[in-house]
Amino acid sequence: MTHSTSVHPTTVAAQHPYVLERAFNTFDADVVDRLYEADALFVPRPGQPTTGPGRIPAHRDFLALRVPIRVAPRHTYVSGDLALLIVDWVVEGRAAHGGQVRIAGTATDVARRGPDGFWRYVIDNPFGTAADGPEQTGRPTEVGPTEVGPTEVGPTDAAAGPTSPDETGQSAIGR
Repeated sequence: MTHSTSVHPTTVAAQHPYVLERAFNTFDADVVDRLYEADALFVPRPGQPTTGPGRIPAHRDFLALRVPIRVAPRHTYVSGDLALLIVDWVVEGRAAHGGQVRIAGTATDVARRGPDGFWRYVIDNPFGTAADGPEQTGRPTEVGPTEVGPTEVGPTDAAAGPTSPDETGQSAIGR
């Protein structure tokens, strides 16, 4: 699945995760990286931050799976030109290698509104407080070192805002 590569930053902090979703789903690391400040920090694995040009190869590791991401923002807190974004996300489906993959997390991100009025990442920490790497199933990839069972990624519905898990215990993003 390939989408348009014309993805533009947003002037609304709460929309930034959805813009990242559109950029990610182009599977083009350069398109994704346009949503970051030049010296922004990206943490592709807990404890392994990268900045500047190092972000592109790190994004390519995720994008090589060729599985779309789904995001569900949980919280957006804005103070002046800074925003804290807490976002549940999942990459789930049949990967380019032919196997099923499920990688999920809760991002803790910081974005800044630039002089042009657009929001860009200053810190993108997709696995938030995770200590051991991403939770995933399927064939291990360069994205993470462990293989574990399916995970519940949180009580949020990207379209409707915060929700509770349904009667099966699944959140909206897991449905």
